[in-house]
Parts: sequence; C-alpha cells; structure tokens
Amino acid sequence: MDLQTKALHAGYEKDSQGTMAVPIYMTTAYEFRDVEHAANLFALKELGNIYTRLNNPTTDVFEKRFAELEGGEAAVATSSGMSATFFAIANAAECGDNIVCAKQLYGGSLTLTAHTLKRFGIEARFFDVHKPEQIESLIDDKTKVIFFESLTNPSIDVADIEAITTIANRHGILTVVDNTVATPVLCRPFEFGADITVHSASKYTTGQGLAIGGILVERKGLIEKLKANPRYAHFNEPDASYHGLVYVDVPLPPFTLRARLSLLRDIGAVSSPFNSWLFIQGMETLSLRMKEHSKNAQALAEFLESHPRVKKVNYPGLKSNSNYVNAQKYFEEGACSGLLSFEVRSLEEATKIVNATKLYSLVVNIGDSKSIITHPASTTHQQLTQEELLACGVPSGLIRISCGLESIKDLIADMKQALEA
Repeated sequence: MDLQTKALHAGYEKDSQGTMAVPIYMTTAYEFRDVEHAANLFALKELGNIYTRLNNPTTDVFEKRFAELEGGEAAVATSSGMSATFFAIANAAECGDNIVCAKQLYGGSLTLTAHTLKRFGIEARFFDVHKPEQIESLIDDKTKVIFFESLTNPSIDVADIEAITTIANRHGILTVVDNTVATPVLCRPFEFGADITVHSASKYTTGQGLAIGGILVERKGLIEKLKANPRYAHFNEPDASYHGLVYVDVPLPPFTLRARLSLLRDIGAVSSPFNSWLFIQGMETLSLRMKEHSKNAQALAEFLESHPRVKKVNYPGLKSNSNYVNAQKYFEEGACSGLLSFEVRSLEEATKIVNATKLYSLVVNIGDSKSIITHPASTTHQQLTQEELLACGVPSGLIRISCGLESIKDLIADMKQALEA
C-alpha cells in the first residue's frame, strides 16, 4: 500500500461494532478470563492486554500504523518525544557506557545527553553533523548509540544518514535518528541503514498542538544486529527482572519488546489512550499537510533570502543552501518540511522582528497548523553557553519559523512588515 493509504488503514481491524473510527479504549486495566490466562499473558505465552502502562488497544493501533509509515517492524508509544529519546538510549546503554551525538540537536536533547544522562553514568561525545568522519575517533568498546536528527532543529541541517549509519554498522553500534521534523512522509531513515527512529508526536503528527506524546520505532531485522553482539549483552543474557527472558530468543522485535517490558513497566512514561487517538487522527492527513507545510516554507525561505536585512537563511530546499544535496537524496521529492530559520545581525534586531510579527505566534513548539516564531537563544536553547550555542548552530541573531498552513501571501506580508518595522 502507498503511504497515504497506510495512514488511513494500517493497524486497525474493525471491532465487533464495525466502527469506522478507531475507538478510544479509556481503561486502566483489563479482565482476564482466568488465572491461567493472566499467567500466560505475563509469561508471553499469549499476547494481549495486561495493563495500560504496558499496552492499550487504541495505542496499539497508533504504534502499528506509525511503524508502517516509517517502514519499521514495531513501535512503542511514550508520553513525550523526550521520553522516547530517553528510552531509546537507556534501552541500549548503562552506567559506564558512552553515546556519540551530533552537536546540532534540539535543546532538550542536548541537555538530556550532555547533562542528565551524565548523572546516570552515561557519557556523551559530540561530532559535527557535517563531518561524520569525526565519529570514528569517538568510538570505543563502550559506545552503545550514535544519535542524530535527520533534519536538525533549529539549525536546519540535513544529516548524511548513509554516511553515519555506515560507520555505525562497521562497529556494530545502534543508530538512533530523531525524525520528528521530517516525519516518515518526507524521510525514512531505515531505508538508509538506521536502526531506531524517535519522534515527538506532539509536533507534525498531531498537527494542531493538541497533545504531548512520542514514539520509538524499530527497523525490520534488527534482531540480527543485536544477537551475539558483545555491545548488547543485556539482549543476549537472561533478564532477571523478567523471569530470565532472553530478548533475542523471543519471536518478537527485541528492542521495542525490552523497551516495553522494562522501561514502560518501570518508568511508566506511557501515552494516554486519548492522546494516542488524537495522533491517529493527525496521521490521516499527515502526508497532505507536510506537502503544504513544505510548499509554504520554501516560498517564505525564498522571500527571506532576497531581503536585505536577512544575513542568512537556513532551509535545505534552497539551492544556495549547503544541505541542498543531502535534502535531494534523503527527502521525498526534495520537500523539506515546514521548519526554517534565518539570521539577522544582532540579538536586538532579532527581538524587534519577533515582537513585530502579528500573524506568527511566539510559541516554543513546531509542527502546528498555525505559524510559529521562536527566538531559540532566549528560549529553547537558553540554558547553553555562548560557545555551546555557536557549536549547535544557534547564534543570538537566529529566528526559527515553523511555517503553518495559512495563505503564503499573508505569511510573507506579515514577515515583510516585521522586517521593515
């Protein structure tokens, strides 16, 4: 099936009522037939609903449908994009290990990897996403994950996914790609060798800023990379917390299985059934919306590039942009999503422009149907030093735009008056 057809039908078999819409199963727990049935579910001898912290029928449809769009084998929905990222790393690494990360990351991902995980004994080592050759010198026998974004936020760089995954596969290391900004509609990292993708479903998936949630997806055949791999002994040895289960010996996708049975069970950062239902509604129009977001962003980027007050525009759809070649390779028909950023001469000038806009909302979110403007250095990346800001591509004069679905004529007119106010 084509992507748009999957977005409407995948993962849902109509229930006994024949409902066209996926029902919301608002329940905490499920009744077992008898003691044997309950025991079989917990022992994985039968598959079924146990408790909504582990699984839920509505969330199950969301997970299956999203995995289909991404081209993956299985998925685990979480309470936020950050929890999906944390689960992806915590599922692979432990105290004493290290991860290799791109410098160009979303601010929350930077603080998670550089600071919070450090308190768990996991070291983060950073490379420039434009220089994947730097990864080799950062790897040792304790490296468990290489983490990067397919389209970075807010520097708007396009990673050379194939170059990075080639290095990772040579060393038997898992790659985790945050594919939030591109979405599976525009970019499918599994086709270029990635192992795991994570998303903030709060962004383009819901599309209207209605719900917080995330999702982690495992590629098909990942078991072969994990099996007998000395880097991931915990997938190959009995899990004492789950009656000696060996994840690579179970005929289920091992990475998402362990994330569910260990991390969802013990940490509990789970998607609510209602939020999962909202994400399902958003997925039905995702491919249509991403085309319009990309079309509007392209036109706005071209306008900004021509304006004398703009120092630099970051949008990979522009032929002048250093990421243009990668965008043509990795993005569907060269469409580059709705996120762009541009740089003016100073913090004061950036502040004046942001405050002068009328149609753009000053909000720290992306992927909404309404256009959003943000000054990252004073909001999402405020916790970083000046050196760290420059390293991740966020100078003080940078303004980020999440281009919505309004008339592009109105969006350009409002930006023009803000620039010239």
